[in-house]
Amino acid sequence: MRQKTSNPESDGSENLAREEKASAKTGGSQTLHRGLDLLDQVIDGPIKLADLSERMGLTRSTTHRLANAMVERGFLIFLPREGYQLGPKLLQLGFLAQSQADVVQIARPHLEALAAASEDVVHLGRLDGEQALYLDKIPGRRRVEISSRIGDRHPLTSTGLGKALLLDDPEPVWRRMFDAEYEAGTHAADFGEWLDRMRSYAGEGRSFDLEENEDQIRCVAAPIRDASGAIVAAISLSSAAQYMDDERMQALSMDVRDTAQKISADLGWTPGVKSPRRPVRR
Repeated sequence: MRQKTSNPESDGSENLAREEKASAKTGGSQTLHRGLDLLDQVIDGPIKLADLSERMGLTRSTTHRLANAMVERGFLIFLPREGYQLGPKLLQLGFLAQSQADVVQIARPHLEALAAASEDVVHLGRLDGEQALYLDKIPGRRRVEISSRIGDRHPLTSTGLGKALLLDDPEPVWRRMFDAEYEAGTHAADFGEWLDRMRSYAGEGRSFDLEENEDQIRCVAAPIRDASGAIVAAISLSSAAQYMDDERMQALSMDVRDTAQKISADLGWTPGVKSPRRPVRR
């Protein structure tokens, strides 16, 4: 039986090849991370090479080489006398990501977590014409019957979720929506009192339903925003009034807002991004 003999030169070559391969992987990963870090530094607008180099903690030549590679791929553009700024490739990717984003799928784990923590019913909805369309519903653990189903449409001015969808609208739109639903017999609220509450809700970034839509049912709601800052959906947490006194509703406000903001972040929203002014809907 032949015994294999080791060839020192062959073994050395194989080890060197493995080391070079590992080094190339590490170098590639480092370059990728540097490229992503560079994009983060350009988010706030055009930046000159010297400032970019200082922020990155790299030499000017390394930063220049990295930035030029990003320009070639369309991730950055270079403006004479101004510096580097985000490029058209990111716009393309952003639109594709937005078109592929399914708010129900993205929101579902967050809704489930909120329902489990609170033991109450959680809804997700969006604006559909001049009504709130319910897209998802997570049941709670309490024995509370809430007459809502996925696909249902509900009023905007008497539901917590509907009010959350209206928070960015100007007051003339609030008045028109309120009057239309009042005339339709949806509610019998006093407009002055309702308006004061809506102003407060807009300032707090959340809204309440104080048994306005369904007897003995209260809820806390908050808007969901996309990358532009626009309200694209809303969530609400609902339960029987006996479980939702004023103190608990205030305490739940933070949980509901936090959940809405997590969903918003998954849709590309960044805290502090100012929402665009909606055109007046007629």
